[in-house]
Amino acid sequence: MKSPYIGRGIALVLIAGLVAWTAVRALGSRPPEAPKMPFPAPAVDAPLAAAKSQQTAVFAGGCFWGIQAVFEHVKGVSSATSGYAGGHVKSPSYESVSMGVTGHAETVSIKFDPSQVTYGQLLMVYFSVAHDPTQWNRQGPDTGSQYRSVIFFTNEEQKSIAQAYIAQLDAAKVYSRPLVTKVEPFQAFYPAEDYHQDYLKNNPNNPYIVYNDLPKLENLKRVFPALYRP
Repeated sequence: MKSPYIGRGIALVLIAGLVAWTAVRALGSRPPEAPKMPFPAPAVDAPLAAAKSQQTAVFAGGCFWGIQAVFEHVKGVSSATSGYAGGHVKSPSYESVSMGVTGHAETVSIKFDPSQVTYGQLLMVYFSVAHDPTQWNRQGPDTGSQYRSVIFFTNEEQKSIAQAYIAQLDAAKVYSRPLVTKVEPFQAFYPAEDYHQDYLKNNPNNPYIVYNDLPKLENLKRVFPALYRP
């Protein structure tokens, strides 16, 4: 559970992970929904590029710790940076975003080589193992609009692929609940504070990480072995 003042990491090391989860569930949280497997590939996607280059994908889906960690292990991704996007405040702080007063969501900016991985394949990982796209303004124990599910498209091709894939997943009833993910134009991205970068790698024993985020990496490796890299 996140503390807007002292930070999610510090707050959670004071309590056992399972005890914290039980308390949050008692307040009305719901567990993540598991999608149907095998997870479908996008019917609409860009082909692999003929030459190496760099593009950017920008996703929000709950705590950026887990999202960043997942995409750092995806083939073709050169970097993933935790930060903030979608709000009205320039250069926001973690504390202000956590209070829900900036309009920003915890977001990850992903640099990838489209000759190795397509935008649609990144979306496939995002919708299946990186977060639960059926949870409105929350992810697991974290609640508030700063944890909403959003795809920030950087060009019209990304917009078309994302919208088509959401429609495809809903039509196939991959989840029993409808997807709530929004598709919005990218405006600005503000990197988060240094201590948030590579948080899972640097704090693998944090109870929040152990319970909520390490399983995402295991699922990535299990569900998409061709896209996983150590």
